[in-house]
Amino acid sequence: MGSDSENEKSVKERKKLMAVAPIAKPLAGRKLCKRTLKLVRRAAEAKCLKRGVKEVVKSVRRGHKGLCIIAGNISPIDVITHVPILLEEADIPYIYVPSKEDLAVAGVTKRPTCCVLVTTKPTKGDVPQEVQEKLQSDYNQVIAEAKELTASLF
Repeated sequence: MGSDSENEKSVKERKKLMAVAPIAKPLAGRKLCKRTLKLVRRAAEAKCLKRGVKEVVKSVRRGHKGLCIIAGNISPIDVITHVPILLEEADIPYIYVPSKEDLAVAGVTKRPTCCVLVTTKPTKGDVPQEVQEKLQSDYNQVIAEAKELTASLF
């Protein structure tokens, strides 16, 4: 009985990975993906999140720093092909996750999201110190793993 649900989960996971675009590198593994989506959820609660290609590009051009998470199953892929180049020029780390739907759920939006930019400081207002510390520790951990994954590619 228990293996059926595990089997269904693995089939769904395989389908998600089949839909990932070939340019989606570095792609987060299962563990890093969970940690990354948890970071996105925390950032959304702390109002430290920019959602969508337009908003992310605008923030990067204005000089905001952070971690960019890009969905790997975007169709057509031309929508996001310019984003990694822009991020590399601005020296901002980025990582791909397999599903835009999962990214939207973590980012607390109803519509599937192509990419999000996680910053450590909110755009408006202030965040309680405890929330800020948790966000910062998660952020540092994901950044370190993303840089390690990127270094192993090149």
